[in-house]
Amino acid sequence: MSSASSTTTGAAKPSSTRDKPANKWEAAADWTDGRLGIYSLAKANLRKIFPDHWSFMLGEICLYTFIIIILTGVYLTLFFKPSMAEVVYNGSYVPLKGIGMSEAYASTVDISFEVRGGLLIRQIHHWAALVFVAAMLVHMMRVFFTGAFRKPREINWVFGFLLLVLGMFDGFFGYSLPDDLLSGTGIRFMEGAILAVPLVGTYVQMFLFGGEFPGHDIVPRFFTIHVLLIPGIMLGLLVAHLILVFYHKHTQWAGPGKTEKNVVGMPLMPVYMAKAGGFFFLVFGIIAMMSAIATINPIWAYGPYRPDQVSTDAQPDWYMGFSEGLIRVMPGWEISLWGHTLNLGVFVPLMIFPLVLVAIAVYPFIEGWITGDKREHHILDRPRNAPVRTALGAAWISLYLVLLVGGGNDLFATHLHLSINSITYFVRVGFFAVPVIVFIITKRWCLGLQRRDKEKVLHGRETGVIKRLPHGEFVEVHAQLPQKDLFKLTAHEQTQPVQLPAQTDENGVARKAGALTRTRAKLSRGFYGEGSQIPKPTAEEHHEITSGHGHH
Repeated sequence: MSSASSTTTGAAKPSSTRDKPANKWEAAADWTDGRLGIYSLAKANLRKIFPDHWSFMLGEICLYTFIIIILTGVYLTLFFKPSMAEVVYNGSYVPLKGIGMSEAYASTVDISFEVRGGLLIRQIHHWAALVFVAAMLVHMMRVFFTGAFRKPREINWVFGFLLLVLGMFDGFFGYSLPDDLLSGTGIRFMEGAILAVPLVGTYVQMFLFGGEFPGHDIVPRFFTIHVLLIPGIMLGLLVAHLILVFYHKHTQWAGPGKTEKNVVGMPLMPVYMAKAGGFFFLVFGIIAMMSAIATINPIWAYGPYRPDQVSTDAQPDWYMGFSEGLIRVMPGWEISLWGHTLNLGVFVPLMIFPLVLVAIAVYPFIEGWITGDKREHHILDRPRNAPVRTALGAAWISLYLVLLVGGGNDLFATHLHLSINSITYFVRVGFFAVPVIVFIITKRWCLGLQRRDKEKVLHGRETGVIKRLPHGEFVEVHAQLPQKDLFKLTAHEQTQPVQLPAQTDENGVARKAGALTRTRAKLSRGFYGEGSQIPKPTAEEHHEITSGHGHH
């Protein structure tokens, strides 16, 4: 009986790798792991492998600048007063003394001149926001041009797209909060665009502004949207984005030993985390240096907003130049129907802007439908090996740059001593012509690079050594490429265009392909048919040339 009791008692003891923790830190770790399961979670993820390439740092810049924005934003909310109540300024900035202004503007001036470190924090917050949007745009361009959005990452592409759009609008609401003359001009511009929308425009305007412009609720409402609503949604999207990055594993460039089923790189702990931590402080330091050197948004120079004034050289932040350029160059057309006026000069650009954004968001699904490819892809494409996709991306960038010129047509006219009308007409023509020209040039450029790669694989690289053959001919000696270079230049897949089904079935009965099927086949030929990719060299071709008498 005693022996049985002893056995039972021994079996009930919890298993442990040590009798007791070595110190209080281990005790705390054991206590936490017993309730949260952190050890199992860390064991499964902290050794996760991440590839090492400079282009992957773009996503890290997005994450780090978002953290900087949150940290500096929390500091600024401690001193900012989101109120449009009228006050008379009596602070330390002498040129504004005795001038009536809103509490929002007065508190922003106080942050800039009277709060310790306030101006630097404001500058860091604004610069970080600009870098954040720029990094997201460039990061999405990297994802687009390398095909990293393909299955299984289509949803993650949409998350990234939503983060970009929300970042753009949160930046707009943020620089509108000081209630200065420049931001007030931007708000007035946005209100006019909203009111141009038929039926729902007035309701949206009332929801945002709380009444007629400028009203008394603009800043409080924008403050709630800027610091609570949009950042909350963005934080959720960012967490979901990072979870999917971990779940799907990271993409990598083609190379020896790299396949669709593995990842070659460094473990998350300790190597990658150490490098990431250092990179965070590097990003923070560069943004702080930019903020200390280059002043941005000097609201004290603009003065408080007044509806009867418009700031000269009023320009939106660069990421909103696309939308303003559309409106500035659009002819002032109007249509009057049933006693109502539809302002096409504002409404049409306002519709084009979201349509372009939606086209970007759904592109992975369109390309997946065209190719019919259901496989998972973890190896990145070289942009030259997807000429049509690369050309489409370059065409979109050129369209954005053309409209950015339209958004700043007054500055181009005054600084370059050009006619503003000439610039406007150029942008109108360029809106249709430039993307087409850029598409054609980029596609031909990619095909030329493919031909050069094929030539290097089959004939090797030029050595600069001239050799005379027995019959008197002079030729340049070519050296074969190393195996790793041959692999890099030939590892890509070449998608074959979708073929239309047979016009008759197995019983000889005629069947006609539907419009959707014919459209898909035509698009597929445009993407991957003859003239859209150069057949890559085969092993047989390489062996025949390198072993023959014609190779030198």
